[in-house]
Amino acid sequence: MAVRPLAAAAAALATSLALSLGACNDSAMLGGASTRSLTPIPPQTLSLMQTKGMSQSDPILIRAFKKESEMEVWKRTGTGQYALLKTFPICRWSGQLGPKNKQGDRQAPEGFYTITPGQMNPNSSYYLSFDVGYPNAVDRAKGGTGNYIMVHGTCSSAGCFAMTDASMAEIYAIAREAFNGGQRAFQFQAYPFRMTAANIAKFRNDPNAPFWKNLKEGSDYFEALKDEPRVAACGTKYVFGGSDVAAGNCTPRIDTLVAEKRDRDNREVAELIAKGTPATRVVYEDGGQNPVFRPQPAPTTTFASLTDSEKEKDKELAYTAKDYGRHHLGEVSRPESLALGPSEIEIDAKGKPILVAAAPADAPGPTKAAAARKASEKPVTVVAVQAPAKDETKPGAKAARITVADAEGDATAYHKVLGNLGAKKDKAAAEPDSAPRKPAAAATKPKPAHEAAPKAATASAKSQAAVTTTGSLKN
Repeated sequence: MAVRPLAAAAAALATSLALSLGACNDSAMLGGASTRSLTPIPPQTLSLMQTKGMSQSDPILIRAFKKESEMEVWKRTGTGQYALLKTFPICRWSGQLGPKNKQGDRQAPEGFYTITPGQMNPNSSYYLSFDVGYPNAVDRAKGGTGNYIMVHGTCSSAGCFAMTDASMAEIYAIAREAFNGGQRAFQFQAYPFRMTAANIAKFRNDPNAPFWKNLKEGSDYFEALKDEPRVAACGTKYVFGGSDVAAGNCTPRIDTLVAEKRDRDNREVAELIAKGTPATRVVYEDGGQNPVFRPQPAPTTTFASLTDSEKEKDKELAYTAKDYGRHHLGEVSRPESLALGPSEIEIDAKGKPILVAAAPADAPGPTKAAAARKASEKPVTVVAVQAPAKDETKPGAKAARITVADAEGDATAYHKVLGNLGAKKDKAAAEPDSAPRKPAAAATKPKPAHEAAPKAATASAKSQAAVTTTGSLKN
């Protein structure tokens, strides 16, 4: 009977549709398997392995950093410790700094994931790919939803880490040889930024700061011991360590070297805060891209004229614009969002933006302290709009007023002062994710303040406002 073949065809179609609806639309190729997955490791990389005491079959570990847009491939050496093999620039990631929470938020995940041979996709419609394994146990405990979050080729992201095709082919080949050498699974560590004391101090008031401190515990373990940490989920938190973590202990023993590193970093964070390091938050239109992929300015000097320090710095670069020119990128998702770049906003202890306006020198101060400040300080440029000052030599003239955007008092004014970020995201959410588009003319520069002035507020308007960032409706 023809019923069973028809049912089988329907099941195959359902599977194909499920894959096509994934975060990065990473479905199997039709018409046979691809041979891309058989690409050998480049000779230069094999030579680099040899100089670092590694072999093709040695185990690997991969780390990704959103803000820096870099992906590191580490290999275990003959000493039993891991060493950095190579750093690849990330061509595209989407969303904001912070973990992925639900399907459709366009967030690239943050956390610790396990990659098995079954998660490698040699027939990816995005050149080559591997599934990072989101959601893991911690993601699920926090209510995280979504699937098909990949590291793949093609510079287009809807919640994934997108590499160039050439980079993805090399990473895939390195992983393939590690699996062939006997590695059963490798660890993929995804971070919002490098877990340095400077970054922890800088982002200390971000709403995601507690989660990031938890990720730093795993980063500290790896950096102090150069060994892959055992990872377990204890409720909504990760725990890291050795055999006791593998046995299910949620309060594992902390290695001495790891504890010393954490103490050093904590002291440095405290010192940076005491010296006045401002707490900030970074807001993206929709993710980022490594600067190496942007158009490079024409060189102003020749190599012969570089100083010795500049020559050394150039020699130590992990990658260069020459290696990763724009002609390698192919399809780029939402280039207009990349063109706008991120915005850094200073925030208070509650995570709200600090918008402080300096009064003009001739404005009357309400207190003696204000009068003293006026005598000693110079006006500074801030996120505020100043109404044109009237000529005080004329009868009835009044002092100029400062209008400060306040989301609680006047949301419209707040959005106008900060470039209307929320409205741009809502507009982007309705657009398809994968098709490349030319940068919109309006996206190159925000309107001058005098062309889009916010509603006037009194001089006693609140100086804080909450930032709300939204992603698109795709993963």
